[in-house]
Amino acid sequence: MQMQNFAPIMFASLVFVMLIGFPVAFSLSALGLMCGFVAIEMNWFPANFMANLPLNVFGILSNDLLLAIPFFTFMGSILEKCGLAEDMLDSMGQLFGPVKGGLGYSVIIVGFILGAITGTVAGQVIAMALISLPVMLRYGYNTRYATGVLAASGTITQLVPPSLVLIVMADQLGRSVGDMYKGAWGPAILQVSFFALYTFAVGVVKPSHVPGVPTEALTLKGWALWSKCLKGIIPSALLIFAVLGSMGGLPGINTAIATPTEAGAMGCMGALLLAALHGRLSWSLVWQAMNSTMRLTAMVVYILIGSRVFSMVFQGVDGSKWVESMLTGLPGGQVGFLLVVNLFIFFLAFFLDFFEIAFIILPMLAPVATKLGIDMVWFGVLLCVNMQTSFMHPPFGFALFYLRGIADTLFKEGRLSKPILSNDIYLGAIPWVIMQLLLVVVVIFVPQSVTFFLDKEQKVDIDSVVIELPADESNPDNNADKSVDVPVGPVVEEHQK
Repeated sequence: MQMQNFAPIMFASLVFVMLIGFPVAFSLSALGLMCGFVAIEMNWFPANFMANLPLNVFGILSNDLLLAIPFFTFMGSILEKCGLAEDMLDSMGQLFGPVKGGLGYSVIIVGFILGAITGTVAGQVIAMALISLPVMLRYGYNTRYATGVLAASGTITQLVPPSLVLIVMADQLGRSVGDMYKGAWGPAILQVSFFALYTFAVGVVKPSHVPGVPTEALTLKGWALWSKCLKGIIPSALLIFAVLGSMGGLPGINTAIATPTEAGAMGCMGALLLAALHGRLSWSLVWQAMNSTMRLTAMVVYILIGSRVFSMVFQGVDGSKWVESMLTGLPGGQVGFLLVVNLFIFFLAFFLDFFEIAFIILPMLAPVATKLGIDMVWFGVLLCVNMQTSFMHPPFGFALFYLRGIADTLFKEGRLSKPILSNDIYLGAIPWVIMQLLLVVVVIFVPQSVTFFLDKEQKVDIDSVVIELPADESNPDNNADKSVDVPVGPVVEEHQK
């Protein structure tokens, strides 16, 4: 066997072991080590090549940027359990309820706000479904629309900063988290706009699917209603500004005064403060948040270690050259590459979690994208938009699994008059997946949707540079205007090369 044929075999084996259902982290480690031993036996690289493995693992564990993941996870866990979602959904539902599709609008808006302060999908989908699904069905909302809007609004958190996916993307692509966050705001706002326009269209075409809530059913009106809305929105907005603004992750803020890790720690304190303001801060709440944070962080670290074992051996047998030669030869240049890659990621997301895709597939694609001249922030945000669908498309979308479980629980508790069929959940998700894929197309062909909020690159006209010679203090008569136009262009350009 030739070494150039081993990389495709490794990639095919990777797909196989990920589909057999065994935990991905351990499958990757085992596959990487086995392929490493084969490569050593075939003399494709020396045995001491594998001595780099402990250094790679230590490099992962000493990465300060990844420390932001447990901080933001803890912040999200606290906020999703402190009653903030319940208060916001109740107030927004009463504010928009009388409008056709009003409950749908409230779910979309609250999903966007919660996404900007929690960063976790599971808790958001579960919390919103527990609160809103019985209310929407009670007032005659179509079952497929109700389940679809709840699942889709929960997945917005994948794209809205401080998304954990964007932190991982920044680490893998070597870009700042602040730039990733700024680039994600445009697609996130577009996504919310698509969802709202679809709700409006349903209200026009099939108004019976999204009826307004009768005014007599509203318990709050006037200033009491507005004050309850503001009570949930203002503290959330302050927390968003403090966390994202301090790390330069908001449009218009060009200076970062804190690292992502420091901003995450500040967000944890803000989340605890909000929980205390809602009167729900307790040791039980903190313990539950710490437990979920520990589980997610451990999962991320083990997947990252497993992917590093595999990728190190894959690089050793020139797997990166094989991937590069295969992808750079695609017709269409950048657009052809992006279309093929996003189609591949979309189908891969049927079986893999977004962390697994980011840690395993992204290191293979990033060098090719760099060689094609693709902006890494645009590329990372684009893949993040695509990976939203991993929570939504049947049959393995986790958001649909969460809804399935919540619907069964609500029916057993008597809060739903009839059970919700899995068929309704799956069919209800299709329009929202189509809208997410539409956003992928928009981001590919309109890169300004990502780059608009990024800091503009300052360009210097080299030919207009003027160097002033220092004055000659020993001969004052010669201290006339000695500004000289020096042709520094070629020198500077050579230095830049």
